[in-house]
Amino acid sequence: MIVVDRPELLVVGRAVRTSNAEEGEGRGRLAALWARVGVPGAFAHVPGRVDENVYAVYTDYESGHHGAYTVVVGAAVRSAAAMPEGMVAVRVPAVPCLKLEARGQLPEALLDAWQRLWKHTESGGTPPRAFTTDLEIHHAEGVDVYAAVFPSMG
Repeated sequence: MIVVDRPELLVVGRAVRTSNAEEGEGRGRLAALWARVGVPGAFAHVPGRVDENVYAVYTDYESGHHGAYTVVVGAAVRSAAAMPEGMVAVRVPAVPCLKLEARGQLPEALLDAWQRLWKHTESGGTPPRAFTTDLEIHHAEGVDVYAAVFPSMG
């Protein structure tokens, strides 16, 4: 994991509210969302897309990685002025982040990246996670995970 400065972006997509416990119990709102939007071209109709990548924004954390959170899966856009029906927009602020790369067989490589991040969090690793807005960028080579951290004071 390395610390990088993630630039601000705007994502338009479909949202669910869930928790890791709910996902682990097989109730899987997030899995159902990915089944709906995780197909090639799922966001081709979104106007103003900046690229072909799929973005997953994790936000509105209730209490760290044990509580509920909101996930928006969609496309990065220049403007949310003309959103398709049923979609929401979320602004992802520019913040320092831990960056993890998930390469190889998906979704296993992505789950491994999140498990490394959870281990970092539970062990009190530095820098500590901020639990504000985290981001996955799904692209041709795999997935990049950006977990917001508190800025260093030095």
